[in-house]
Parts: sequence; structure tokens; C-alpha cells
Amino acid sequence: MAYGDQTNIHGTSTTRRTTLHVRDNGTGAARSGGNGKLWGAVAAGVAVGLAANMGRKLAVQATSGLSGDWFEVLKTEHRMALAIFDKIEATSDDQKAKRTMLLTQLKHALSKHAIEEEDVIYPELRLADQSTAADKLNHDHGYIKHYLYKLLNTPKDSPEWLGIVREFRTLVEEHVREEEEEIYPSFRAKMSQEQNAKLTTLVNKEGLSLA
Repeated sequence: MAYGDQTNIHGTSTTRRTTLHVRDNGTGAARSGGNGKLWGAVAAGVAVGLAANMGRKLAVQATSGLSGDWFEVLKTEHRMALAIFDKIEATSDDQKAKRTMLLTQLKHALSKHAIEEEDVIYPELRLADQSTAADKLNHDHGYIKHYLYKLLNTPKDSPEWLGIVREFRTLVEEHVREEEEEIYPSFRAKMSQEQNAKLTTLVNKEGLSLA
């Protein structure tokens, strides 16, 4: 009986320890399951975010890229930038927040466009013995950055701000005219359909990476 009692005592104690152990395991499993769900949710959120970002990039680039030809792509982007200038010039000195937002849009549009030209079109112009034209256009881009910097660092409610915008627009419009009327048409005409298609692919690839 003593042995049985002892056995019973150990059995009870063991059972209790086992029960506690099982309960601990159950809690750990619950925690593990909770963590798994949490990380699953995080992973799903990241995937959705990446997909949304790619969708946004495709939508942005499609606005110009659907033109189907590198020259038409760049012309579309010219028009989009000038449309932002229109919105900026329609603002008043008390619309600082709106001016800041529109200037951010303009900077992004022009920066994206400049990279497409500087990384694809201007190098091809140089390969086609049009280095002088490429250098002139690239020089203009330097002044475009200058005006963007000047506008970013001038108070948005300053009476001088819109004057700087108008000077900037004049520079951009002359740059656009030179590209669209004097340089790009003859450059495109001298290339084969395959060469133009390759340039279109490269321009859209650059644009997508920056959209």
C-alpha cells in the first residue's frame, strides 16, 4: 500500500507536471501559430504593397509609354510637364501648399524625363555624330535643375516666385521646341524601324524604373 500510495503520489505529481507541460506546449503552439499568422499578414501586406507600387509605376509610364514610339513618348511627357506649369501659374501667393505640391510633381516629371533622355537618347545622338546637339540639350538640363533648385528655395508666397516660374517655362519651351522641331525628327528618320523600336523599349524601361 505504501508503494501504491507512493506510486499514486508520483503518478499524481507526474500527471500534474505533464498537464502543466502540455498546457505550456499548447500556449507555445498558440503563440507560434499567432506569430505565423502575424508574419503571414506582414508578408501579404508587403506583397500587396509591392504589387500596388508596380501597378502605380505601370500606370504612370503607360500615360506616355502607350504612345508606342520613343519620340511620341517624349513629346507626351513634354505636354504633361507644360500642363503642370499651367496649374502652377494659376496659383496665387496664398496657396503655398498647392504650389509646393505642384512643384514636387513638376520636379518628378522633369527629372524622370531627363534621365530617359540622358541615359538613352543623348548617347545615341552622340553615336550618330550629333554630339554638338546632345551636348547643347544636356547643357539645358543643367539649367532646368538650377531653376528647380531656385524655386524649391524661394518662399512659395514670394511675389518673385511666379516670375521665376515663367522664366523657367520659357527655357523649357525653347528646349522642347529644339528637340521636337530640329533634332529628333531627322534623328528618328535616319534610323531603321528596328532601331527606333529598340530606343522605345529602352526609354520605357528607364521611365518605368523612375515612375
